[in-house]
Amino acid sequence: MRAIQKPQEGEFAPYTTMYISLLPDDGRVLDHMQENLQQTIDLARSFSDEALTTPNAEGEWTIKDILVHVADDERIFCYRALRFARNDPTELPGFDQDLHAANAGANARTLDDILEEYAAVRSATITLFKNLPEEALPRSGVSNDHRMSVRAAAYHIAGHELHHLNSIRENYL
Repeated sequence: MRAIQKPQEGEFAPYTTMYISLLPDDGRVLDHMQENLQQTIDLARSFSDEALTTPNAEGEWTIKDILVHVADDERIFCYRALRFARNDPTELPGFDQDLHAANAGANARTLDDILEEYAAVRSATITLFKNLPEEALPRSGVSNDHRMSVRAAAYHIAGHELHHLNSIRENYL
């Protein structure tokens, strides 16, 4: 797949360093997204139905909540990347992840349903970034009061997923 260079400091919100730093500086972010998808599917399928809908602690999200959250976040960051890639100067708002999770109905869905959606979102993400013109990748805009480049959005998406995969492994296995 095409190479997308890792963003430099100043191309992303400081809080997203924790996600972006999880990826190597090898330009293979789209390959990593494809590999992460399979890791996520395999990990999710290793849990019982009960484990998928039981939070690890009071007030925490379930594994199904986390999976839907990752897909929601990916959609939002793809939308931001598309707007910035097209040189849209409109400042974009943030989003309340807890509000989204509380209203997603993840625990009432089957795992197959969630993973089907997850894979469709990932396919659309890879297709978008694979086909953007090279000159669009360093373009940037402001969302949630922070500047973000198009390529930083790709790395955020891949790193955010890894962050949650690591969290599931630490807290649910």
